[in-house]
Amino acid sequence: MEILATLLQVLTQTLAIYSLLLIIRVLLSWFPNLDWSNPILSTVGSITDPYLNAFRGLIPPIGGMDFSPILAFIALNLMQSLLSTAAISIFNSSIAY
Repeated sequence: MEILATLLQVLTQTLAIYSLLLIIRVLLSWFPNLDWSNPILSTVGSITDPYLNAFRGLIPPIGGMDFSPILAFIALNLMQSLLSTAAISIFNSSIAY
């Protein structure tokens, strides 16, 4: 059971890193003159855009503003919270025995 708890913790940390990448992507979108053919920027875009595009289909831009990252962050934070809670629960139950 400890292996499962460790795996869930690793997944939680991976989602935290992905959240940071999303923050970077959203902040970079504020600069329209950036050259997205830059290898670093294109890598960030290729990692984060598929996830963001899923939410762009749900919330269209309103007045030129893209609010889909808000829903994307909420979903990601909810998943992190659920995985973290499950890891703690599994870890605590394995200690009780």
